[in-house]
Amino acid sequence: MGIGALRDLGGGTGELKSMRTHPDFLRRGVAAALLEHIIGMARSRGMTRLSLETGSGAYFEPALALYKRRGFLDGAEFADYKPTSFNRFLHLDL
Repeated sequence: MGIGALRDLGGGTGELKSMRTHPDFLRRGVAAALLEHIIGMARSRGMTRLSLETGSGAYFEPALALYKRRGFLDGAEFADYKPTSFNRFLHLDL
């Protein structure tokens, strides 16, 4: 139904990687369940911050709304990412 990954960046920070929901399961709570699971895994591994990089524009609005509802806030780039006019960075203190 969906997939997502958690990357350990060290220093108590995790990165939420490539969450995707299969088209047959959109708007059924799959992404929210995955997000909660990944946040729980980050906490269980002692992470204190979860960050993500995503795009901007209409295609990304549903994902951005999900992240913001869960408490993610816009912030600075992290890891090896470079800011562009397309990407956005969000962070959640755990």
